[in-house]
Amino acid sequence: MTEISDISEKLPEPVLNFILQWGELGGAWGVNRSIGQIHALLYAADKPMTADQIVDRLGIARSNVSNSLKELVSWKLVRRVPIQGERKEHFAAETDLWEIAALIARGRKEREIDPAMEVLQACSEQAQNDPNVDPAVKQRLEDMHEFIASVDKWFDQMMKLSRGQREMMLKLGSRVVSLLPGSKEK
Repeated sequence: MTEISDISEKLPEPVLNFILQWGELGGAWGVNRSIGQIHALLYAADKPMTADQIVDRLGIARSNVSNSLKELVSWKLVRRVPIQGERKEHFAAETDLWEIAALIARGRKEREIDPAMEVLQACSEQAQNDPNVDPAVKQRLEDMHEFIASVDKWFDQMMKLSRGQREMMLKLGSRVVSLLPGSKEK
C-alpha cells in the first residue's frame, strides 16, 4: 500500500489537497472516501486513466478501486473511454459541473426521495383508514407526504429547465425572494 507521502510525490500539492478533501467530503455525502478520491483524481486528470494507474496514484487497493469505479459508473459520474490499441479499460470523469450536479441530484432522488415518497404515501393511506391512529398523527403523516411531494415536484421542474435557465436562477440567488409577495428584501 502506498503511503500518503508517496502519493504527494506524484501529484502537485493543490491537486493532492483537492483529492484528499473531496474524499473526506464524500463521507459527509454518504459515499466512502475512496469513491470521492477516485472521482477527484479523474476529474483533475488531463486524460483517461486505467484502474492500475489509479491504484498507483492513490495507493488504494485494486479491489477498492474496481468497486469504487463501478459505483461511479453507475452514477454516470465516470465513464469508460475506449482507447485504440489498449486492452485495459480507461476511465474519465464528467467535467461539466452542471451535469455533475444534475447527475448527483437525480441519483440521490432515485435512492432517497423516491423510496421516501412511497413509504410516506403508504403510511399516510394506512393511517387515514385506521381508526386507532390519532387524528394529529394522521395529519402529520399527510403533511410530511405533501411536503416531500412538493420538493419532488420542484426538483422535476428544476431538471426541466435549460442549463441557461438554471444558471440564471443561481445567479439571481436571493434576489428571487424580492419578487415574492410580502417580501421585505429589495
